[in-house]
Amino acid sequence: MSRHKHAMKLLPPQVLEVEDLSHEAQGIARLDGRAVFIDGALPGETVEVQLLQRRKGVQEARLVKVIQSSPDRVEPRCPHYSMCGGCAEQHLSSAKQIEYKQAQLLENFARIAKVEVPMVLPPLQADVWHYRRRARLGARWVSQKGRTLVGFRERSDNKLADIRRCEVLREPLSSLIDPLSMLLSRLSVRDKLPQVEAAVADNITALVIRILDDLTEADLQALHEFRIQHGVQIYLQRQGYDSIKPLHAETAQPLVYALPEFKLEFEFLPNDFIQVNAELNQQMVTLAMQLLDVQAQDEVLDLFCGLGNFSLPMAQRAKQVLGIEGEATLVERARHNARRNALSNVEFMVANLFEDHKDTAFAKRKFNKVLLDPPRAGAREILPVIARCGAERVVYISCHPGSLARDAGILVHELGYSLSSAGVFDMFPHTAHVESVAVFEK
Repeated sequence: MSRHKHAMKLLPPQVLEVEDLSHEAQGIARLDGRAVFIDGALPGETVEVQLLQRRKGVQEARLVKVIQSSPDRVEPRCPHYSMCGGCAEQHLSSAKQIEYKQAQLLENFARIAKVEVPMVLPPLQADVWHYRRRARLGARWVSQKGRTLVGFRERSDNKLADIRRCEVLREPLSSLIDPLSMLLSRLSVRDKLPQVEAAVADNITALVIRILDDLTEADLQALHEFRIQHGVQIYLQRQGYDSIKPLHAETAQPLVYALPEFKLEFEFLPNDFIQVNAELNQQMVTLAMQLLDVQAQDEVLDLFCGLGNFSLPMAQRAKQVLGIEGEATLVERARHNARRNALSNVEFMVANLFEDHKDTAFAKRKFNKVLLDPPRAGAREILPVIARCGAERVVYISCHPGSLARDAGILVHELGYSLSSAGVFDMFPHTAHVESVAVFEK
């Protein structure tokens, strides 16, 4: 749904009762029987709104005033919240945010999968502020402001929000937004710097600056001084991900994150996929291990394994683990991390898991347990392999409740599994993003 809005002319404000919250964290009210979606409105509230131009059959409205407030409404912590699109739910209490996410998960199971959840797992939660260790930040030189803006897009426009810090980015990244803005504003190519990809590792913060033109010696000196002053590692990206190079290769150090409970450390590159929320990731891995109940005799298949976030903890307890991932670079990183942590009973291979694998060698092997953590599209294509490999238990980590529910319907109604439990993780507080887990047994 587009969030770009154009007010309709000559229409008087409307007073509406908000009934529900949409999957995009918009309040839902009704006018003449039609749903109206309102940014910033909460269920149970009476609000005054200005109707906006209908787009693709959807009626949206701008919140003018809250007449009767919800008891779940809180004051947003971020001073930029009203215009920055990085968050969508700071005006809603954290407890109610996770309650709505859990309700969305259960509604998807009921409506899409036609499956009831026998046991709802307690939600996983951690600190809801300064949790985000990875982010892709837009950068744009704005001559009228005389500076390069760095941050997320505005809530109701395609422009970049003018922010000076961010309450959800992990430190020191949050405090680096303003200094980074000043740095980029000084460069000769300031109008050719579209984005900065940032990763806060346990040992150092990395910034990947996308450049569309060559840097001058003065530019390179400015970047070097910034690197020294702020203790960060700077990479430059001239074209695709293959072109990412450290500004000073001789001093670059590997990025590392740890899973202390398992005494594991993972090396990664700044553009690698890792879970955004470090504390929640630790809790999630621990819970996944408990739900899968990995034992010494188990043969475990880890699908969409990435750089080994789940594979390596499972290998500490299982007889054998096979991790499969579509990105060759992540598989190389997973193999390196296995060697780094002295684990020899885990192997990794590259395979596109969105293709048919009924005749692939790994699909003919036997595994009694499976863990999968697919992207938003889900795992529909690989589900038959899970059934054929003889898996007695499947733990499905999901970043989209709709695709999870669709796949749950296939596992239960077509492949002979039963759903035993499901729950949500607050991986992305203050956003509408829902991360969840489901356990299937045969």
